[in-house]
This record gives sequence, C-alpha cells and structure tokens, in this order.
Amino acid sequence: MAIKLRLARGGSKKRPFYRIVAADSRMPRDGRFVEKLGTYNPLLPKDSEERVKMDMERVQYWLGQGAQVTDRVARMLEAAGVREKAERNNPKKGTPGKKATERAEEKAAKAAEAADAE
Repeated sequence: MAIKLRLARGGSKKRPFYRIVAADSRMPRDGRFVEKLGTYNPLLPKDSEERVKMDMERVQYWLGQGAQVTDRVARMLEAAGVREKAERNNPKKGTPGKKATERAEEKAAKAAEAADAE
C-alpha cells in the first residue's frame, strides 16, 4: 500500500478548509484516509499560527515508513523545517505564451520597418 501525505478538502463552496492526511494513493482526494495529521486553513493570514497545524511526531513517523508527500504538503513541511528545501525547476513558467511571442515578433518587425524607412 503506497501512502501519501496530502490534502483532503473540506468546507463549503468558496470557503476551503483542508485536512492534512496520510492516505492510500489509490483513494480519491476526499475519500478514505488512514490518519488525520493536521489542518490547513488558507483563509487565515499567512502569518497566523492557526493557518497550518500538524502533528509533527506522526508526520515524522509516516515519512519514516516511506510515505510520499505531495508538492503542497512538502512546501508546508519545508516552512516548518521538517524537510530541507527542494530545488524546483519549471523552465516554462517564465516564457511567454504563443500569442505573446507572436505579438512581440510583429512589434519587432514593425520597428525594423520603421528603422529601414528612416
């Protein structure tokens, strides 16, 4: 059984509230889980202590058992100092999209025509 530490959504529409859970990776996001490890309330301010609460002892236990963490929970654990900060690489994030590159090419072409006309 592959265990993942992940978020399970609760709360009503437009009022999210998450439980940090240890769950079988084959179960649905809000489905059956093995153990509740903490809570995450994104509506609270970022500096609030109530925003993320975790039972660190149980989190360490599950990590020792080989549980994988999702990206969002990994970031929370990095902020808490449990995991070392992982280097993330998303080379496509900063590159402009297809339409933006087309507009830039058109603008460059018009600027070249204007420079040639002078």
